[in-house]
Amino acid sequence: MFVQVIQGHVADADELRGSMQRWLMELAPGAAGWLGSTGGVTADGTAMFLARFESAEAARRNSDRPEQHQWWMETSKLFAGDVTFHDCREVHEWGQGGSDQAGFVQVMQGRYAQPEKARDQLTRMEEPLRQLRPDVMGGLLCLHGDGGFTEAVYFTSEAEARIGEQRTPPPEMQALLEEVRANEGELTYYDLTDPWLDSPR
Repeated sequence: MFVQVIQGHVADADELRGSMQRWLMELAPGAAGWLGSTGGVTADGTAMFLARFESAEAARRNSDRPEQHQWWMETSKLFAGDVTFHDCREVHEWGQGGSDQAGFVQVMQGRYAQPEKARDQLTRMEEPLRQLRPDVMGGLLCLHGDGGFTEAVYFTSEAEARIGEQRTPPPEMQALLEEVRANEGELTYYDLTDPWLDSPR
C-alpha cells in the first residue's frame, strides 16, 4: 500500500467537502488503484487527508490524469497558504486498517528517534491494545521516509475514545507504551470529529 498525506488550512470545510464529493462522483471511477481515503477538518481549520493506493505507481498515474490536475488546481484554491504532501511508500496497516465504519479518527504526526524499531513496536502493541481498548478499530502507520511519520487511528466514536483514554494499562503494556513514546518523541494531534471516509463503490 502507498499513502499520500495532504494537509493545510482551509477557511470553509463545507466547500472542501463539496469538492471531495465531486471527485468521488466524477474522478474516482477512473482512479485505478485507489483504495480509499480518510479526511476531515479539525476545529482549528486544518484539513487532513490520507489517500490510499495500491502502489506509488497507481498514485502517480492518478496524478498524471488531466482531469485530476484540473480538479486539484481548483481545489487548491480553497487552502490558505501552503499545502504539505508526504508520499509514504512504507505503510503498516493494523486492526481493521482505514475503516469506513469509524466515528472518530485521530491523526498523529511525529519523528522517530529510531525508525527501524517502529514496525516491531507496532506489532507488539497491537494485541495488548485490542484487549484494553475495544473502542480502537485499527489504524495506518505511514512512514515519510525521512524519520517522520503520520499515524491515523480509527475509533468507534469520540465519546468511547475519551472513555478509553482513562483506562489504566497493565504494567507490561505501560512499559511498552513508554518505549513507544520515547521513540516517537513529541507528537502533534489532529482530531477528525466528523471524518470523511470513502472507498471505491
